[in-house]
Amino acid sequence: MSEQQHVVVVGATGHIGSYLVPRLVRAGHRVTAVSRGTREPYHADAAWEQVETVVADREAEAAAGTFGTRMADLHPDVVVDLVCFTLDQARELVEALRPTGAFLAHCGTIWVHGVADASPLREDDPKEPFGPYGTQKAAIEEFLHAETRSGGLRSTVVHPGHISGPGWPVITPLGNLDPGVWEALATGGELLVPGLGLETMHHVHADDVAQVFELAVARPEVSAGQSFHAVSDRALTVRGFARAAAAWWGREANLRSVTWEEFRAAAGEHAEASWEHLSRSHSASTEKGRELLGYAPGTSLDAARAAVEAMGLLPRT
Repeated sequence: MSEQQHVVVVGATGHIGSYLVPRLVRAGHRVTAVSRGTREPYHADAAWEQVETVVADREAEAAAGTFGTRMADLHPDVVVDLVCFTLDQARELVEALRPTGAFLAHCGTIWVHGVADASPLREDDPKEPFGPYGTQKAAIEEFLHAETRSGGLRSTVVHPGHISGPGWPVITPLGNLDPGVWEALATGGELLVPGLGLETMHHVHADDVAQVFELAVARPEVSAGQSFHAVSDRALTVRGFARAAAAWWGREANLRSVTWEEFRAAAGEHAEASWEHLSRSHSASTEKGRELLGYAPGTSLDAARAAVEAMGLLPRT
């Protein structure tokens, strides 16, 4: 058991937090769960009985400049921030926590990498993000690491892939959330694949994301100033994912390659999400997390299947 710390988890009842909070409790930490109080955790766990809860509207309080101070007033040893999406939010929290000597673990995204130039991606590869989400997360990462290097607040950044698992809409083999993709794979229906279908996506079970945070919190002397990918053991190509998923229903995937123009016409509202995921074609390395933290992730297929089972499309294994 690691040394007990007071860990404040912001966004505690979301998909990652629902796994992380019980992990931290079982590791012997005192945990305060901060959320808007609008929903229960995704999964029931007796560990929540030992958790102190704080209701806070992050967006409203950050806009008023009071959120960071409120978190600092909880006297945390560690703050795990799962719902920070802008540089201004990060700055406000860091400035409030700096005098406390707390350790900050921030949730980023593998989208900080933008379009992949090499595979697998490493955490220190040059980053050229695009789109507001990846761009803001990259700016936050740069800010936090500069803060740590300057001798200010110590922090670490965890970059999840496509988060999956029970209770969360899983990205399909076509890189979108179209339920028709699962229907086609389950029934042997034709599935239109843009291009050759060799682009990669890197899924991860939410509990494996929680695992990285737990490990980073337990070893701040190792994780401070570092970024870690939180992804599965291997990425999957569009075709590989589709073929493996069809086998869940005892089917062979019925795939037909089409141009992106044809795909957009057929996919309609789901086409843009496919482009956002597949154009990046991410495959991220877990070597750093394995070596420095002892990270041991599961597979993309297991994470995706758990989500599909929870959707009621497959019998639970």
